[in-house]
Amino acid sequence: MHGSGTANEPDQEFLALERELAVFLRRARAQSGEMAREVHPELEPAAYGLLVRLDATGSQRATELAGYFGVGKATMSRQLRALEDLGLVTRDPDPADGRASLVRLTEEGRARFRRVRDARRERYRRKLAGWDRAEVAELARLLHQLNTGAEDAP
Repeated sequence: MHGSGTANEPDQEFLALERELAVFLRRARAQSGEMAREVHPELEPAAYGLLVRLDATGSQRATELAGYFGVGKATMSRQLRALEDLGLVTRDPDPADGRASLVRLTEEGRARFRRVRDARRERYRRKLAGWDRAEVAELARLLHQLNTGAEDAP
């Protein structure tokens, strides 16, 4: 039976998925580095994803960001401090909890991020010009499903 897999015959679909994701992730890391440097020459690659999330949410607690990205609080604090030092994010007191703060993009951070994001979107448009819009939407949906599953996984 195809796809059932045994100890001697691993599921080819999952091997193919692993192989393609490995290539995708390697390229994505390299591109994140490029995009981070385009936002600010001193920005580390991982910080670009933080800017994406803050642009989408408006503001979030550092603990929420750490949970979303699956990193520890110390790592998140260090990354946010670096973004703050560059003037790209700021912290405001959380009205729901005076002990906590909400992180948000500064005007400068938002402007720099959106300039790079818009240029990146244009590159995707060119790269996927031969794709049907429904295929692009399906890829986005499947990646969202994969990401959501990763958030929920133990």
